[in-house]
Amino acid sequence: MLNAYYLCILVVMNGKTTIIISGYTGKEAVALHRYLSKHYTINTVDDAEEVLHLLDTEDIDLLLCKHTSGQFDALELLRRARISHPEVVRLLAGDLSQAEINQATEKAAIYQFVASAWSAMQVELLVSRALENRELSYRHRHLSQDFKLAEHVLRKHQVKTGQGDRRAQFEKLVYCSPSMANLCNLAKKASTTNLPILIQGETGTGKELVARGIHHNSNRSELPLMVHNCGGMSDELLHSELFGHKRGSFTGAVSDRMGLFPAADGGTVFLDEIADVSPTFQVSLLRFLQEGEVKPLGSDQIIKCDVRVIAACNQPLDVLITRGEFRQDLYYRLNGFQLNVPPLRQRIEDVEVLTEFLVQKYASEINRTILGISPGVMEKFMLHSWPGNVRELENEIKRMMALTDSGTFIMEGALSPHLAALKPKLKSPSVDFNLDGITLKEKVAQMEARIIAETLERLRWNQSKAAIELGLSRVGISNKIKRYGLNDSTTVI
Repeated sequence: MLNAYYLCILVVMNGKTTIIISGYTGKEAVALHRYLSKHYTINTVDDAEEVLHLLDTEDIDLLLCKHTSGQFDALELLRRARISHPEVVRLLAGDLSQAEINQATEKAAIYQFVASAWSAMQVELLVSRALENRELSYRHRHLSQDFKLAEHVLRKHQVKTGQGDRRAQFEKLVYCSPSMANLCNLAKKASTTNLPILIQGETGTGKELVARGIHHNSNRSELPLMVHNCGGMSDELLHSELFGHKRGSFTGAVSDRMGLFPAADGGTVFLDEIADVSPTFQVSLLRFLQEGEVKPLGSDQIIKCDVRVIAACNQPLDVLITRGEFRQDLYYRLNGFQLNVPPLRQRIEDVEVLTEFLVQKYASEINRTILGISPGVMEKFMLHSWPGNVRELENEIKRMMALTDSGTFIMEGALSPHLAALKPKLKSPSVDFNLDGITLKEKVAQMEARIIAETLERLRWNQSKAAIELGLSRVGISNKIKRYGLNDSTTVI
């Protein structure tokens, strides 16, 4: 038997995946079989020619070959596979020289290299990630084709407003506002460094999309991006998820687990809702950021990891520090670069380009042709303050498209009741702001009243949020509202 192994993953009509493995013997074969049989059916193949035959006769998604100099030329097999079946994901294992690596890259277009020292668990993780990437690439190609078709239909029916020409993207983050352009320019600069990044912004603003954009524009883009939400998890479970654990280290730990930090070695880990972690776990995270060391639960072994951490939270960490709820030293470790994603109400000009983008996206997903959005719907969208930000807009568009027939426009009748009820606010009689003939103190008071009224109106009279934005206490803003006689029907021009 050749000292080589092959994994050919076959997608069949019932969705069951089959793995064909060859040339893997001994304890390594047993371990590999144990991990892969959790998700795949295992068969065997005798030699390379049979693998090539299967590529011709079956629907193969992934091929993993181990190269053994003087015994088996995996490079040649993968080169032939690339020519005959370019859609198959190709993985190469073995102890390779730099010349062999260059040859594999140029002639076989290898997706990923696997070191001989890799464990079966790591191989299984790589296979899973490679298949996920293949599926995402497939969807991206088809979505791109559908978007081009949708744009052609929209141009034909003259329903585009010209806003799409101003649309910009940072990976999957769509925007046209100057505030988002500044944010994305800063994110692009931050991506070229290895500094940790702290992303702050309200829920639904797209913090994870910013993190993904940073990773894909960094020098770690070829390595994994692991995403984990830290909200509502116990310290023990969070430690297990991020650092890993050994079998028997706690109740329910029936097998060893590799944490996200070791699994993402060389890549990036995105930690969402970082403000929710306990003070105890903050100490463990601080040590990792300082030393780059991981100690799995129940283990005495220290594992070194080279991981870039991108953290996100939906409330300002500096406020939590003043309350004693977040460690200041951890904040400074996470805050290599700070990116503040503005809420949608502060960049309302993005609503139109986001709406166009999301309509195109979901029209292809549900196989429906949408000719455009009526001006009345867009007017309502521009009046809404979107407390749920882009996520709320996305859900509203999905709902409206479900109520809209194919080949028609999205009309006001499909709006949610609270959006359909919105009406433009009537402005109160204009106030003369030339401010001639009054003292400086009176001018300052009028301007202060105007700023407070505009902030309260934009935040839908949420006095707590307005106080934070204006740098006032809750009592302070309440006193100013009384002093200037403001209420929710007041409009200061």
